[in-house]
Amino acid sequence: MSRRQRLRLILVLGSLIAVGPLTIDMYLPALPAIVDDLATSSAAVQLTLTGTLIGLALGQLLIGPLSDAVGRRKPLIAGTVLHIVASVCCALAPNIAVLGALRVVQGLGAAAAAVIAMAVVRDLFSGSAFAQLLSRLLLVMGAAPVLAPTLGSELLRWTQWRGVFAALAVFGILLLLIAVRGLPETLPPLRRQRGGAAPTVRLYGSLLRDRAFVGLVLVAGLAMAALFAYVGGSSFVLQGQYGLDEQQFGLAFGAGAIGLIAATQANVRLLRRYSPRRILVSALLVGSAASLVLLGFAATGIGGLPALLAALWVVLATAGLALPNAPALALTRHGEAAGTASALLGAAQFGIGAVAAPLVGAVGTGAIAMALVIAGGMVSALVVLLLVVRSGSLPALKPDPLAAPAH
Repeated sequence: MSRRQRLRLILVLGSLIAVGPLTIDMYLPALPAIVDDLATSSAAVQLTLTGTLIGLALGQLLIGPLSDAVGRRKPLIAGTVLHIVASVCCALAPNIAVLGALRVVQGLGAAAAAVIAMAVVRDLFSGSAFAQLLSRLLLVMGAAPVLAPTLGSELLRWTQWRGVFAALAVFGILLLLIAVRGLPETLPPLRRQRGGAAPTVRLYGSLLRDRAFVGLVLVAGLAMAALFAYVGGSSFVLQGQYGLDEQQFGLAFGAGAIGLIAATQANVRLLRRYSPRRILVSALLVGSAASLVLLGFAATGIGGLPALLAALWVVLATAGLALPNAPALALTRHGEAAGTASALLGAAQFGIGAVAAPLVGAVGTGAIAMALVIAGGMVSALVVLLLVVRSGSLPALKPDPLAAPAH
């Protein structure tokens, strides 16, 4: 694959991957406004975020095996249409209960883009080549959380929170055009799995019997939980506790995500010298230490907001190194069922994240609660990697600088 072809693939798949973060993050600056407008509580509004993550998790479990059976394009197009319809309905939601239910449906639609993009990469690449391309895609995925709250805060200058969901519907339409015109089918009929409930159950069973695969899925999910604890709690911490307005929150949130973006791109260079296994272990060691420092800053107030943001930056950066490499090591083990394996991986990430977001609200809305859940996610990911996956047993997957396609 030439550099130009790879760049085009990155742009198309990056657009698909961006739909999830935009759906999750774009309305974050509006959370306090939704509380007031719908006369509800902050905990209830945080549950709308949980609903989206549940939809993303369940949707991937359904769409992954379906895409292994019928190909990648049809499930992607159907899911994108569902996302568009749900976004329009969210903009018209009369109360918090309806909004929460619609956010689940919106997550189901967004799941198609998430799982298909990952499966397409695995259709074409494996090993370190997979991790390198995934790092490039995470540049787009990292930019989406940076841009989403900022875009949302700018939209709130001109419209109410409902306008954010209208903008998501427009993005969905653009995504549909990109998918129809720019993404060819990457799973030929000869490589497709036999459809039906029984084969799907057997396939999931074979994946769940792979100790290392399950452990790596949990590692990716727990690292994602740390991110979603930040996503779910940051608006209340930064706006409520530290007094930032909507625009300042968008900038602070974006600055934190720069660490994630920088790390994903540094990962491409690191993979030319080190194995994904070594990078993953090192990232989780540093990330766990940084998350405990973050908890100390939150509990004592030492350094104020700058110290808190600096520690968050380090945690996000280490997550940016862990998130491409854990999936690369996991999916390399099961290239014959990339869609189903990607679905299980994505479901774990968003499912565990769905627990992390309201957990912050249950513990409290302050910095200590957010830092506690973040530290729990990072430290747990390290423990699972060392005790369950047993990182020394994983293949080194020495990198190919040209990232040659898999056959």
